[in-house]
Amino acid sequence: MHRFVGRQRELRVLRETLDEVRSATGPRGRPGQCLLIRGRRRVGKSSLVEEFLQRIDAPSVFFTAAGQPAERELAEFADAVEGSTLPEEARELFTQEAPTQWNAAFRLLAEALPDDTPSVVVIDEVPYLMRRVDAFEGMLQRAWDRQLSRKPVLLLLIGSDLSMMEALNSYERPFHQRGREMVVGPLNPADLAEMLDLPPAAAFDAALVTGGLPLLCREWRPGEGLWDYLGRSLDNPVSALLVSAERSLAAEFPRQALGREVLAAIGAGERTFTNIARAAGGISHTTLTRATELLTAKGVVAGELPVSTRPSKERRYRVTDPYLRFWLAFLRPRMAEIERMRGDLTLARIREGWASWRGRAVESLVRASLARLLPDPDGELPAAPVVGGYWTRGNAVEIDIVGADRQPVAKRLLFLGSIKWLENAAFDAHDLAALHKHRAAVTDEPVPLVAVSRGGVSSEVGGLGGLAAAYGPGELLAAWRGTPAL
Repeated sequence: MHRFVGRQRELRVLRETLDEVRSATGPRGRPGQCLLIRGRRRVGKSSLVEEFLQRIDAPSVFFTAAGQPAERELAEFADAVEGSTLPEEARELFTQEAPTQWNAAFRLLAEALPDDTPSVVVIDEVPYLMRRVDAFEGMLQRAWDRQLSRKPVLLLLIGSDLSMMEALNSYERPFHQRGREMVVGPLNPADLAEMLDLPPAAAFDAALVTGGLPLLCREWRPGEGLWDYLGRSLDNPVSALLVSAERSLAAEFPRQALGREVLAAIGAGERTFTNIARAAGGISHTTLTRATELLTAKGVVAGELPVSTRPSKERRYRVTDPYLRFWLAFLRPRMAEIERMRGDLTLARIREGWASWRGRAVESLVRASLARLLPDPDGELPAAPVVGGYWTRGNAVEIDIVGADRQPVAKRLLFLGSIKWLENAAFDAHDLAALHKHRAAVTDEPVPLVAVSRGGVSSEVGGLGGLAAAYGPGELLAAWRGTPAL
């Protein structure tokens, strides 16, 4: 069993919020505090809260909704209170008076919570209740305003449907401004390096394959290489690597087959609107627009524009979750092959396409690393509000890294850069010449240049050779230490 790693920032926020409850410094003189915790499925939200509860000395209730009929959810909630660590007399309230409405359940919960010591109430998978229980948000708001917030309680509302959790706290919704928001991302590359005992370059590979999802990382043996992990996972038809994506998609898009078809096209490598439409079966412009809006609203897909001083309509799409991107590209098309125990064939195909796929997939992770790393105290690169990329139709000009003051149309470009993420090839004079050429195509200014290379910078470049800075996996990994998750 792997020890709990990472999440120090999130645990600190939870502890500090509970301290506010303890010192009764809540808003409007009320001790109660509420946090809305959201993040993609299997990212470890529930495990984070479980770890927090184990580290504190406070009674708690942990209820997880399951998308059942409203009456059944209410009965499960009552069972959760009865089996909680609240004082015995408090738990007996739910035994003596089984509530038949959520209003009554919240009233009983408020009576059950201690008056003189902090407690924690966790409601996991809140979006299920928002869908299944009529007027749930209104009942929760009234219970919070009239009863629960008057108690020294920390209420944690957790959800995996990102758009619904954002809506819960949005303007004109009943629970607006009742809670503060916390976003839980996957484990970052530094967490993976520690958890899996991997060197920096291998930690980035692990991030691209597992997406930093704890469930997948727990199956990765410490010190194990990428290909050994993949080989074992492909030999096990119920491994987390194989089944987690399908389960997440089934929960995210239970009736939206079109959204899944478009997602599959993007995951297979199609990035432009026209090519996605063709790969998804020749669907219409209107239909594809609805599908991409659904996918971007749920945070599954990002539609990005080139960052430059000139406007562009060349939007490109990518799957935001690295694991889902890997699964869609390599595993989904070969599930039948894997199920008949020929994972060795799938592994051979992954090896064949790995360098090309990784070179594109690592770009967003590199950009995120630079955004955290800069400004560079030893170089010429400033902090950049935006770190994106630039491309033209047909990729006649393509720049992997663009640091700018805003996006997509920048007033000022801060730096430009190239990513070369190959096993045994350094950033060389040819790469530098190409970067100079592409810079000249987008600006006449002497914008600083940066190289990011898995294999370092070639000696033929001569020092930095006109580069303001050069970074490898070790420097990028350092950017994630002591910072929030991805």
